[in-house]
Amino acid sequence: MRPETGGVERWARELSTRLPLIRPTSYRIEAPPTMFAHRLGHLWEQGVLPALAIRRRAAFVLSPANLAPLASRRNVVVIHDAAPLRFPDDFSRLYTAWQSFLLPRLVSRSVRVIVPSEFSRRELIELCHADASKIVVIPPGVPDDLLEHGDPSPADREILERHGLAERPYVLTVGSHVKRKNLAALDPVARALDEVGVDLVAVGGGRPQLSAEKRSTLVRDLGPVAAGDLAALYAGARVMVLPSIYEGFGLPVCEAMACGTPVVCSNGTALVEAAGGAALLVDPSSAGEITAAVLSAALDPDVREELIRLGFERVKGLTWQATARSVDALLESL
Repeated sequence: MRPETGGVERWARELSTRLPLIRPTSYRIEAPPTMFAHRLGHLWEQGVLPALAIRRRAAFVLSPANLAPLASRRNVVVIHDAAPLRFPDDFSRLYTAWQSFLLPRLVSRSVRVIVPSEFSRRELIELCHADASKIVVIPPGVPDDLLEHGDPSPADREILERHGLAERPYVLTVGSHVKRKNLAALDPVARALDEVGVDLVAVGGGRPQLSAEKRSTLVRDLGPVAAGDLAALYAGARVMVLPSIYEGFGLPVCEAMACGTPVVCSNGTALVEAAGGAALLVDPSSAGEITAAVLSAALDPDVREELIRLGFERVKGLTWQATARSVDALLESL
């Protein structure tokens, strides 16, 4: 897997760690050899994995990262969104063609399809003509180190210093540098924040199959950071802003809330579900609306206090252990 941890990687790591602990004799983790990482992993997934499932006499093949072996009739697959079908021009031609061929067939042939949100469920029904009765919504969780994160510690301050964030207050955005993350909409926000002495900082890497968005010269780009640094970066931020045009869930919204950070995010797709009434929702096409909301969440004490309170309430019970138990219960029921 990639060194930076996005939503798909988080699902894979959390489920592969937690499910064998819940039911030790029921799960066996299979992963491709290092030589099959990234693109070659598709060959292993489609050719080797179904044969392994037969050899191991597996009842099901649980695939947590959007794809599964097409030859298998034992698939329970986690499909996070239908972005390649909704925004084909945002991906490489080869990746779009592969996904357009594979996704509808996987959805049709799988025993069950797990999605992180009602929005993604609707997307698969519309774009893949999925059987609604086969799709199960199981939301993701917040990492334990974020849920348990308290007031900033000396270790947090060291992390902020290492990233050059200890001198000035900052607003944070977290996500891959791709078109639908809509980071260009943050240029006016960065200008307005700079006038009041606040930086706008972006965390996240690119994806080889995705068309990258033009980088802003106004937003300070830290690139991908270690997962262990995220808690300090969230907790140190005045606001976390996510102006995405499309999300299958939007984990950074809940992760920021768990760290006591006010959130501003788009008012569409799955972000409304992720926010759960605990964020300021904005039109992602309105620079003025985004700017006003970020300034309010960053500078107005009353707004900040209310958003922090609502955020903590929102993430109560939203744990990866709960996610793993829901997946285990689904498999047991089958």
